[in-house]
Amino acid sequence: MTATGTLYTVSAPSGAGKTSLVKALLESASGLTVSVSHTTRPMRPGETDGVNYHFVDKAGFEAMLARDAFLEHAEVFGNYYGTSRDWVESQLAAGEDVILEIDWQGAGQIKALLPESVGIFILPPSREALRARLTGRGQDAAEVIERRLAEAEAEMSHYPQADYLVLNDNFEVALADLQAILRGRRLLTATQQQRQQALLSDLLGSD
Repeated sequence: MTATGTLYTVSAPSGAGKTSLVKALLESASGLTVSVSHTTRPMRPGETDGVNYHFVDKAGFEAMLARDAFLEHAEVFGNYYGTSRDWVESQLAAGEDVILEIDWQGAGQIKALLPESVGIFILPPSREALRARLTGRGQDAAEVIERRLAEAEAEMSHYPQADYLVLNDNFEVALADLQAILRGRRLLTATQQQRQQALLSDLLGSD
């Protein structure tokens, strides 16, 4: 019997370093994959369709929404984002752990639908650091940065909805925190009962 994977949601205000941390976590852990969301947001320089996001127009997104193709969906900064239901369910059934990089709205939808999912919220070390990170990207106009900063406080107020809170002050420490969460969840007795079924049967002398 294949152990069922764990679904993780990782949320953070824009500029908190979520994407970089998740990328590093994926590179350091096996049996873990990230869901590629669908979005109506315009593609940014350096992004690739199907890698960063599945980029679709509003009509295409609404057609998928009508056939209940999303596990969760949300509108963020005037753009729509959604997670493919079939893809996530197939990965979990195959024993893969799955990470969803989504905003607090989507994380809340996932938690309500799948209470066994694990929510993680990442915070920046300060408001000043958040502003510096957003400005340093060099990809967004000044008015966009100000709007994101204005929204950040409201977004961060939802951190109590998550199961774990990670502070991204030192990148390596924050990464180690994420690795600890992943490892700890994999060592839960219920998870180990599935993963180590043959060993437990042998040790206990049962068929």
